[in-house]
Amino acid sequence: MPVRDAGRRATPGAGQESVWNYPRPPMLDRVTERLRVVHGGRTIADTTAGFRVLETSHPPVYYFPAGDVSLEFLKPAGGRSVCEFKGAARYWSVEVDGRRSEQAAWSYPDPSANYGVLKDFIAFYASRVDECWVGDERAKAQEGDYYGGWITSKVVGPFKGAPGTLSW
Repeated sequence: MPVRDAGRRATPGAGQESVWNYPRPPMLDRVTERLRVVHGGRTIADTTAGFRVLETSHPPVYYFPAGDVSLEFLKPAGGRSVCEFKGAARYWSVEVDGRRSEQAAWSYPDPSANYGVLKDFIAFYASRVDECWVGDERAKAQEGDYYGGWITSKVVGPFKGAPGTLSW
């Protein structure tokens, strides 16, 4: 069954991508543009060796190599979820100077074969940390608590995640 968007797809402009042109199953795309996560006034992740996962109707989800994350700020968190493509996720809370954000990040300790490159990579919810950056642009959080996409001016939707979009 095709994914629906109630006919509201935005037309991408020059230099933009439509999330409706992203594939399903999702694809991995290497990112050499600088990616950063800031929380509590500290940069807790900073890389030019990330990946983004591109999936129909979702803004990109950015993954950082664990070596480019200040792991001392990550604390194991409860909860589990399973992605039909990537496998079982493990969650992390972020704590900086006593300021804690629950389940602010996740990883796939044993990803499925097609996404094996994500082993030892960590993704962050833009809604649960203070700032997420793609290059010089501060990303906005995808609506909803389930998906972790980062919205920049380079992507157009509509985006899955907001109320009423789960059936798309």
